[in-house]
Amino acid sequence: MRSLHTGHPRVRRRRLATLTALLVCVATAWIGSPAATAAPAAGPVSPALVTTTAHPGNQVALTFDDGPSPQYTPQLLQVLRKHQVKAVFCLVGEQVEWQQAQVRAIVADGHTLCNHTYRHRDLTTVSPAEIEADIKQTDAQIRAAVPGVEIPYFRAPYGNWGQSPAVAANLGLRPLSWTLMPGDWELPGTDVLLQRLRDGIAPTGVVTLHDAGGDRQQTVDAVDRLIPEFKAKGWNFDLPAR
Repeated sequence: MRSLHTGHPRVRRRRLATLTALLVCVATAWIGSPAATAAPAAGPVSPALVTTTAHPGNQVALTFDDGPSPQYTPQLLQVLRKHQVKAVFCLVGEQVEWQQAQVRAIVADGHTLCNHTYRHRDLTTVSPAEIEADIKQTDAQIRAAVPGVEIPYFRAPYGNWGQSPAVAANLGLRPLSWTLMPGDWELPGTDVLLQRLRDGIAPTGVVTLHDAGGDRQQTVDAVDRLIPEFKAKGWNFDLPAR
């Protein structure tokens, strides 16, 4: 066999290019692309609404809806990072479309994602086919920001589930509900919001707050005070059950 380094320079370059392309194809087939391997295969899971933490006892899960927001999501991430707490962010597709950097920041900090529909519409009377299309569109928008990212949960806007639990479960997403929604969108004041959280949190509870959809400074400030207070009482901040 003749050496690859003999013959006309142009021929040698063509042979090198062909060999390189072949090696790349073999390596890709052996290793697999990151985007293809990072996302878990979709498959049916339980359609029962998730309302508990992954672990028993004095555990509470924090979830945040309607984001991401260019103003309040970064503040909330800073608070969670400071207190070493992981949470679930329920993302709206339209928000993700123009806030991809915030989605990447959420994932980079180790938080979990949840599909919160594309346009935050009431699903009460929406057909299963439309719900499926919406969920897939939202997942695709999220993965356009972070290719291959895991999205284990789905949450229906306003808690109006309609037929979405079965549809989401069939796509491999657990329907994520809550045990406490303290009405942070009412802007009751940070002290009042914090007291609502104190009064309403119960062992293995799932709390729903918001990081977008309006002024969320009270939410950020209340969470910043809540976490160290509950940790001092022996509580842990968990993720929802899977």
